[in-house]
Amino acid sequence: MYNSKITAFANYLPPKAVTNDDLSLMVETNDEWIRTRTGISQRHVSTGETAADLCIKAAQKLIEKSGTDPLEIDMILVATITPDYSTPNTACLVQAAIGADNAFAFDISAACSGFVYAMSVADKYIKSGAAKKIMVFGSEVLSAITDWTDRSSCVLFGDGAGGVIVQASEECAGVIAEDIHSIGADGLKLTGNALFIDTPFFDNDKEKQPYLKMDGKAIFTFATKRVPQSVCAVLEKAGVSKDEIAYIVPHQANYRIVEAMAKKLDMPVEKFFMNIENCGNTSSASIPIALADMDDRGLLKKGDKIVITGFGGGLTWGSLLIEL
Repeated sequence: MYNSKITAFANYLPPKAVTNDDLSLMVETNDEWIRTRTGISQRHVSTGETAADLCIKAAQKLIEKSGTDPLEIDMILVATITPDYSTPNTACLVQAAIGADNAFAFDISAACSGFVYAMSVADKYIKSGAAKKIMVFGSEVLSAITDWTDRSSCVLFGDGAGGVIVQASEECAGVIAEDIHSIGADGLKLTGNALFIDTPFFDNDKEKQPYLKMDGKAIFTFATKRVPQSVCAVLEKAGVSKDEIAYIVPHQANYRIVEAMAKKLDMPVEKFFMNIENCGNTSSASIPIALADMDDRGLLKKGDKIVITGFGGGLTWGSLLIEL
């Protein structure tokens, strides 16, 4: 049986950066208020690029960095909640743009846990022998479903894409263990861009809800409870101690959430890689954007053990223990 080795990382952020001071000209807020409550100083916002466009840019960087022939790619997975279309899926648009003609492609919708879910799927295809080389992405244009008049939410979100190449390996342990969950009963605590049915056969008297909405307190409680449990679960399954982990790479939602996770896990917050200051919350794209950032900084070493952990809409959450 082959293992799932990550062999390349890349990300792409739209050039337009929106600072906290920029937002203070749009809604009643200020830089200090945003930074102290979220850890965010700026976020990147699309000026016309779609989720597929951002993902294609990240895919092109992956190909260039790794020297991969697109025809070698067996499968493309894109985690997103902001696809260009209901159909075709974003992954198919990426496949066409990069010439990965031999790959099959589909999207995964699990919000901020999406990349973790997609990596879990990729791992199964590698280990079963059904695929040897897979591209896995997270890509979001959250600006399209953000209410820019709502000061409680517009300060949080950004756009971007990130991805990895996962391939079969007999040398590296790759994905060692996973812990993945959903709790649909709490799903309506975080919603976005609800489908609005208004037809000649049904007159909808409900208000259309195109924007992200969440119960912030409930999500904070959910994340700070479930994620530490999930991290402990993957370590226990693998028989690996916290001291053996080089980094935990969490979904970049909020500095305070990550700080609370570190406290519950009794781990130094410095072990939790964060780049939320410059990117904001990019949902399913946040973990692969962070991984590529770490790779560019030389923080990811061969043989390191890391944990990636996501949590968000669905409600969904999950963690993977990975050896690089």
